[in-house]
Amino acid sequence: MALQLEQKRQIVAEVNEIAASALSAVVADYRGLTVAQMTEMRGKARETGVYLRVVRNTLAKRAIEGTEYECLDEAFIGPTLVAFSTQDPGSAARLLKDFAKEHQALEVKALAIGGEMLGADQIDRVAKLPTLDEARAMLLAVMQAPVIKLARTLNEVPGKLVRTIAAVRDQKQSEG
Repeated sequence: MALQLEQKRQIVAEVNEIAASALSAVVADYRGLTVAQMTEMRGKARETGVYLRVVRNTLAKRAIEGTEYECLDEAFIGPTLVAFSTQDPGSAARLLKDFAKEHQALEVKALAIGGEMLGADQIDRVAKLPTLDEARAMLLAVMQAPVIKLARTLNEVPGKLVRTIAAVRDQKQSEG
């Protein structure tokens, strides 16, 4: 079914709005996936905060104009699925990487993060990026480490004194 001009404009505007605020993008070829598999992937995408859209290449190219994802322009060849990470930079890459393990028909074409296009072989690198909560936990651990070491060091002084006194006591008891 052919799309009307107004429908095309709506699709371009919707994808452009998401692309303008997205943290990363992944372009994949979905040829060979069944409707049930696509529905499953869309459900997982909703759970993880990933915007997933099958879009015509010409519309996708227009939608990413003026965003940092213009570098993906050459990746729009053949049937294209676009996934934008809206909550953390690695979520779209994690979703498509995990889904591609289960379904060999899904093939990642390219990724983009920070205005830089990465090849499909870089998906592991982007998928391993920490989530927001993981990044916060790592930051807090780094911030707490010096304070914890200081507390342990300060606690060691009286502890050492107590152990020395106990050793002297034990020595005197064994002598006498």
